[in-house]
Amino acid sequence: MSEDADSGGNADAGGGVDSGGEQVVVVGAGPVGLWLAAELRLGGASVTVLETREERNPHSKALTIHPRTLEILASRGVAEAFLAEGGRIPSGHFGGLTDRMDFGALDTPYPFTLALPQARTEELLEEYALSAGARIRRGHRVTGLLRQRDSVSVRAEGPEGPYELRAAYVVGCDGTRSVVRDAAGIGFPGTDVTTWGWLGDVVLDSPPEGPGLNVSTIEGGLMAVPLPGGIHRFVGIARDDVRAEPPGALTLEELRAKVVRIAGDDFGMRDPVWLSRFGNATRQAARYRSGRVLLAGDAAHMHFPTGGVGLNVGVQDATNLGWKLAAVVAGGAPGSLLDSYHDERHPVGADLLESTRAQTALMTAFTPEGQALRAVLSTLIATRPEFSRDLAERVSGLAVAYPPAPSVPGHALTGRRAPDLALAGGDGGPGTGLFALLRNGRHVLLDLTGDLTGGFTGGSTGECDRLAAAPVRRLTVHSAPLSAPHPDWSGVRAALIRPDGHVAWASAEPDDEALLGAVREALAAVPH
Repeated sequence: MSEDADSGGNADAGGGVDSGGEQVVVVGAGPVGLWLAAELRLGGASVTVLETREERNPHSKALTIHPRTLEILASRGVAEAFLAEGGRIPSGHFGGLTDRMDFGALDTPYPFTLALPQARTEELLEEYALSAGARIRRGHRVTGLLRQRDSVSVRAEGPEGPYELRAAYVVGCDGTRSVVRDAAGIGFPGTDVTTWGWLGDVVLDSPPEGPGLNVSTIEGGLMAVPLPGGIHRFVGIARDDVRAEPPGALTLEELRAKVVRIAGDDFGMRDPVWLSRFGNATRQAARYRSGRVLLAGDAAHMHFPTGGVGLNVGVQDATNLGWKLAAVVAGGAPGSLLDSYHDERHPVGADLLESTRAQTALMTAFTPEGQALRAVLSTLIATRPEFSRDLAERVSGLAVAYPPAPSVPGHALTGRRAPDLALAGGDGGPGTGLFALLRNGRHVLLDLTGDLTGGFTGGSTGECDRLAAAPVRRLTVHSAPLSAPHPDWSGVRAALIRPDGHVAWASAEPDDEALLGAVREALAAVPH
């Protein structure tokens, strides 16, 4: 059920705003807000991003870009800039276990995690959002919201004083202490801190050998990784960090003592660039949508930052929301389309919280029994490829699947993320990958028979032409078979891929006339 009525809105409103207003205001210019702004512009929506900070934070909380996020970047044609600068790591850890998940076994063009400081990730995303036409206002602090029947007024304070900016929709991408979430009255239930982790970016005179360090003992656990500029990052938890009371600011002396106690060496650490602590408070927004207000990223889910998944899940939130919100405000799709954002992404957030809680339990298993549990699970990762792959698919985001709409005929692929299928050229020329077809942010109709959809590309008249005319602005048609087989797609004759890369509909119907009828029904649901 649409929640537009909660704020007196019209479920079918396309977002009419007054002059000087905006179709969408995004609050927060972190990775999630910037990516959402670019997605909205790709869908034709006007967008302004409001950010409290005047300058980008030079400290990088996140370092890791996971395979599914790289696929999303590739689906918009911007992955190469990230790949050119990031370090490729062909494995990932689960709860800091000694044996690592092998990402090389994953079905993706990017079987690795990419190490890139968040500050640089934000810089690249901001360049992309600006090139797409987004407006970004830095030094503008949002203080509250005023919700009307057909709009939301954002109250903010900028360099020239307080003002209000009217918008059709507002999206809070403003972190765990979200002003937008609080102003919308959206609950944020969960659990409080019981464990404190720490982080130190320091210079090392005697760095550990190899690409990184991973140590776990009854005294605690830590990891160390090199960063650009001759810096190493230590992250870890010691036995005395398992407590609810805030421990105060981290000092270099305390960091050194913890590292020596766990690893037996301080590696000549000096000249700290950044010292920080973080807790394991775990919370999730009760709703990702309240009428014309929506949440994404850390504003929607808060967790212990193990595995570097937070930025990635947030970007994937934005990818799910972006095309839907753009279709509502720029294309006239019903506002009820936005309900599917909560329905699809809230379970993903809940799974994220379950995974990070489980990993936190492993990372604080300092007793002899806890160390034995870690050893057993680590051995399973090393010796059971299917176990390692299942964990890797879950952590990397490749396993995310959405429930099919009740009106969509069932198929095993429906709701799943589509891989970068190798497709033959429709005119006998060179083929392409599916990700390249998604770059314009439209739905993609795959006619894998190679000759079924003439009616959708101008080859016939009547009903087919009418169906083709309606969704044409948001539909790309590719009529050609697979140029390389894919085991999960064997027998599939046609499929409709959403702009976020998930399968909206697929069919192995052998009868051409019946298949064409099913294509018509699938296209009728495409926003336009």
